Amino acid sequence: MSDKAGGARQVQAYQRMMERVKARIEELEQAEKAAFPILSASIEHAAEKAVELGEITREEAQLIGSYLQRDLEDAGQYLTTTGRDLRAWLRFDLELIEDRLLDFFRRGVDQSRLELLAFETPPAEPVAEHYRRGEITGPGTLQCERCGERVSFYVPATIGACAACGGSAFMRLSDEP
Repeated sequence: MSDKAGGARQVQAYQRMMERVKARIEELEQAEKAAFPILSASIEHAAEKAVELGEITREEAQLIGSYLQRDLEDAGQYLTTTGRDLRAWLRFDLELIEDRLLDFFRRGVDQSRLELLAFETPPAEPVAEHYRRGEITGPGTLQCERCGERVSFYVPATIGACAACGGSAFMRLSDEP
């Protein structure tokens, strides 16, 4: 086989592979579009179940659902923009957290979105999520926006006032510099 014929064959193979990549990206985009409604529906279902069982009121369920949605979106944003894993987002040893909770966060973060965004240029600066006193947060480390004091949550908990300065606004820390 001549070099010209081999080169043409390789160009054709390249084009076919590119078409397959494009088809896979389209599949991922469709999966991403389907994942967000499923996640929202799952959170709504869990909230309804909590109300049905008399664990909390409907208003409390909606509020807690919004906190859960925020934390999952925050984790997804972190993973897609940094390429790091949940260990860095949580900022402490994963062994301290129940396996069930970690599995929940892993499933809650849309993997197809992560794969799709690997082809895109990440934004220059990710949008930081703000956490307020009285809200509920999942595991991770928060830092007071006023004084820089850090507080670690190993299980979901209500955010209290900053122990050092009484501040009420926090940002999630990661291992990122």
